[in-house]
Amino acid sequence: MSITQETRLKKAHVALMKHPETALFSGVILMGKSTVTDDCPTAYTDGINKVYGRKFMEGLDDSELRALILHENLHVALKHITRFEREFKDDAQLTNASADYVVNDVIVNVKDPNHLRLPKGGLQDNKYHNWSVREVYNDLRQKRENGEEPKLDPMDEHGFGEGEASNLTPQEQEALGKKIDRALREGGILASKLGSKTPRSIQDLLDGKVDWRAILKDFVMSTTRGKDEYTWRKFNKRHLADDIYLPSMENDRVGELIVAIDTSGSIGSKELSEFASELVQICETANPEKVRILWWDTEVHGEQVFTDGEYEQINTLLKPQGGGGTDPQCIPNYINDKKINAIGTIVFTDGYFYVDKLTWNISMETLWLVTENDRLEVPTGKIVKQEL
Repeated sequence: MSITQETRLKKAHVALMKHPETALFSGVILMGKSTVTDDCPTAYTDGINKVYGRKFMEGLDDSELRALILHENLHVALKHITRFEREFKDDAQLTNASADYVVNDVIVNVKDPNHLRLPKGGLQDNKYHNWSVREVYNDLRQKRENGEEPKLDPMDEHGFGEGEASNLTPQEQEALGKKIDRALREGGILASKLGSKTPRSIQDLLDGKVDWRAILKDFVMSTTRGKDEYTWRKFNKRHLADDIYLPSMENDRVGELIVAIDTSGSIGSKELSEFASELVQICETANPEKVRILWWDTEVHGEQVFTDGEYEQINTLLKPQGGGGTDPQCIPNYINDKKINAIGTIVFTDGYFYVDKLTWNISMETLWLVTENDRLEVPTGKIVKQEL
């Protein structure tokens, strides 16, 4: 009697959860629903649930099926669907391929050769070992701009813009992220019992030990970028010396970036100088339309506005104002009162303030760059610790 694909799926789940190298992802595997369907050509996840095509499964041996299942669950564990929805809207093919290169790199580097085998057609390149999705995305886009034809056809589909994880509010995305982190921690307990250690990249993610400079750059680049388009009105300067005429990328920038700096007294000159220097370099690269610096403690005491061509002077022209208590609610209040139309806010703070009355009633994305308080919790936005 032949085994059904539903039974194969369950057995593959058990095998992944029992194996020391993949037990870490047990909690993620158990998240949402995992189903077999006749109307899916390959497989996909919506960021929570996973769907596998019956005919596609029939063409895979057990090691390939386990690799496919881990592939989908890695998309969930690394939060690809929610983190890169903006990139998908800009270029679906490039974003899909970039995410696949990242998760397949994890799969091919599992040491047990009999446990996983990447199905035919899976995107994999040793060059991208330990690269992030955005690093792969930029490299693939550069190749395409240079006239090359990088391999971009993934073996599976991706549920961007559909399913449970689509169109979530920032608060709902944050809650989903915490649920995924908790699932990884639970899987880490099982993995440790099986004699396996949690990979450093995952452990650092769960411990919050991230490179604040990389997070800051990622935030600015993603929030200030408009829609990239090719244009023949000006040629790509990189290739003109070789008499090669290729179109350049034209970026339709939108909005402005707000940087709200806490002047309550606990942020030292060293932290501020390091932050300002990093911000200068990022703004020169991302080139936002405008950067508005807000100086605040219990109220916003003043602002400084910098535009294109002035970014290199930011760190020499900063003029802090204030120095009293700390109440970050003054930031959204100020933004709403002044009707400032921004697309992202960076809050630079020591993190010591009361959050009971903090509503943060603005819809833009927010990054909290915190110098001191490791236990800070906020209603919305991503928190990253600045460690010098």
